[in-house]
Amino acid sequence: MATETPARIEPDYPKDRTKLGGRGGGGGKGAIGLVGWLRWTWRQLTSMRTALALLLLLAVAAIPGSIFPQRGVDPSRVRTYLEEHPDAGPWLDRVGMFDVYASPWFASIYLLLMISLVGCVLPRLRLHLQAMRAQPPRTPSRLTRMPSRAEAVLDAPAGDVVAAARAELVRRRYRVRAEEEGALVVSAEKGYLKETGNLLFHLAILGVIVSVAVGHLFGWRGEIILKEGETFTTGAASFDTLNLGPLVNPDDLPVFSLRLDDLDVQFEHEAQGAQFGQPRVFAGDATVQRGADAPETRAFAVNKPLHVAGTSVFLLGNGYAPVVTVRDAGGKILFSDAVTFLPQDNNYSSQGVIKVPAASPGLGFVGGFLPTLEFVEGLGPTSSFPGLVAPALVLTAFEGDLFPEGRAQSVFSIETDSMTQLQQEGGEPLRLLLEPGDVLELPDDRGTIEMESVIRWGGLLVRHDPGRTPALLFAGLALLGLVLTLGVRRRRVFVRVAPAGPSGAQEHPGDAALHTGVTVAGLPKGTDPGLDDLVDQVLARTVAASGGRVVTDKDDT
Repeated sequence: MATETPARIEPDYPKDRTKLGGRGGGGGKGAIGLVGWLRWTWRQLTSMRTALALLLLLAVAAIPGSIFPQRGVDPSRVRTYLEEHPDAGPWLDRVGMFDVYASPWFASIYLLLMISLVGCVLPRLRLHLQAMRAQPPRTPSRLTRMPSRAEAVLDAPAGDVVAAARAELVRRRYRVRAEEEGALVVSAEKGYLKETGNLLFHLAILGVIVSVAVGHLFGWRGEIILKEGETFTTGAASFDTLNLGPLVNPDDLPVFSLRLDDLDVQFEHEAQGAQFGQPRVFAGDATVQRGADAPETRAFAVNKPLHVAGTSVFLLGNGYAPVVTVRDAGGKILFSDAVTFLPQDNNYSSQGVIKVPAASPGLGFVGGFLPTLEFVEGLGPTSSFPGLVAPALVLTAFEGDLFPEGRAQSVFSIETDSMTQLQQEGGEPLRLLLEPGDVLELPDDRGTIEMESVIRWGGLLVRHDPGRTPALLFAGLALLGLVLTLGVRRRRVFVRVAPAGPSGAQEHPGDAALHTGVTVAGLPKGTDPGLDDLVDQVLARTVAASGGRVVTDKDDT
C-alpha cells in the first residue's frame, strides 16, 4: 500500500528577522527601523551579560599597564624602553601602551562599563522596590507540586491552626500576606535582602568606578628626594616629578613646607640566611608648617603617612648621601654638599655622580658609595651589609665640559663622551677610595676632594586623591552586598488548612472540627538544601502552638 508524503508546512512569519516588529524604516513594510535598532542596541548594552563581559575586558585591557612602563609612574623608564626598542617602541607608543589608563580605548571600555551598569542596575532597582512594597503571592491551590512539603492532621480548630502558622512565620521574620477574615491559607515570603545585596554590590562597583575616575581627574602626586635637614615647599617646580590630573591647575596645589629632620633605618644583623640585612625599622621625623601656623614636628613611617592640607606624604625609599667637599689647589671651596647616591641592590651598593662646574675646566666624579666596604676577590670593593658599618666612596674623575651645548641632563649621570678621564702617574685611570674624614689630592695640582660624613635621604611621595575614601567605602559596601547575596536565601512558605484533612476528603463528617488537615510547603529561588528542614520545623511549631495533637490512624479506629 503506497503512502502519501505529507506536504511541508511553511511558516508564515518572515525568515528575515530584521522585518519583525516596528514600522517601516527603509527596509519595506514591517522593517525594524532606526528606532528599533537603537532599542535593540540599548538592550544588549544594558544586559548583565554585557556588563560582565565589559568588566572582564577592562581587566584584560589593564594588563599592559603592568607589563610596560607608564609615563605617569616612571617617565625615565619609558624613555629607556624607547631607546632600547627603536622598532617596536614607537608603535607601542602610538597605541597607548605607555599611557594605558589615559588612552582613549581604555576610557571607552571604562565608559561603556559605567553605562552598562547604570542601564542594568537601575531598572532592576525599580522592580525590586516594587516587589518589596507588594504583597507576597497568593497561596497556590495545589501544594502537592511544591518541591518541599509536609502535612499532618490535627484535632484542633482550623482557625487556631491558621493563627499558629501565621504567628510562627511572623516570628521567623517572614512577610505575611494579608488575607481575608476566615481564610484558611497563609502566604509568606522572606529573603529580599538577597536581591538587595545583589543590587548593592553592583551599585557599589559603579561607585568604585566613579571614585577612581574622580581621583584620576582631580588628584595629583609629586615625588621628591629630600636629605636630612633639607626643607621643601610645595609647588609645581619643587617636585622631582609631578603628575597632575586633567582637571587640576598647578596653582591649586596646597602650600606648605616640610623639613626632613631625621631618618631612622635599621637592618637585621643577627639573623642568618635570607633575613640577614632585611629592613626592620623605617621611620622619620619631619617639621611641617602651613602658612602662618606654628611649625609642628610629626613622626611618620611606612604605611603611616603624614596628612597635611588634604594631602598624604608617604615615605617610599631611602639611601645615603655622603657629604663631599672639593677644593682647588689654593684651598678655595669649589663644591660642598651632600650628594644623593641611589641604591642598586639589597646591600645598598649605590651609584651617583658629583659635578663641580665651578672648576675650570669642570670636574666630574663618577662612582659608588658602599655603606659596608668589603673587598671580594674577583669583584673588587663591594658592600656586604646595608647599614653604615664601614662606609666608603669609590670614584673616578673626568675633566671637561659638564653640560655640552647646554643640554639638560639627569643629576645622577654625566655625559663623559666629551670629557677626559684623569690619569694616575702610571697612566692608569684615576681611582679614589675615600672613607669619612679622608682628604685625597687630585693629580696635576687640581686640588683635593674630602669625604666629611654621611647622612641619609628619603624618597617622599606627596599625594592628593579625593576618590580614595569614597572608593574604600564603596568597596566595603560591595563586600557587604556580596555577603548578603551569598548568605541570604529567598524562600516562600505556604500553609493551607482543610477542616476535612489534608486530602480534602470528609472521612468523619461529625468530627470535622477536630480533624483539621494542615499542609506546609516551601518554594525556593534557586537551590536551597535547608528548605525541607524549614518546612518540617514550621509544621512542628504550628502543631505545638495550635494546642492540638496529631491525629493518627489509631485514633480513627
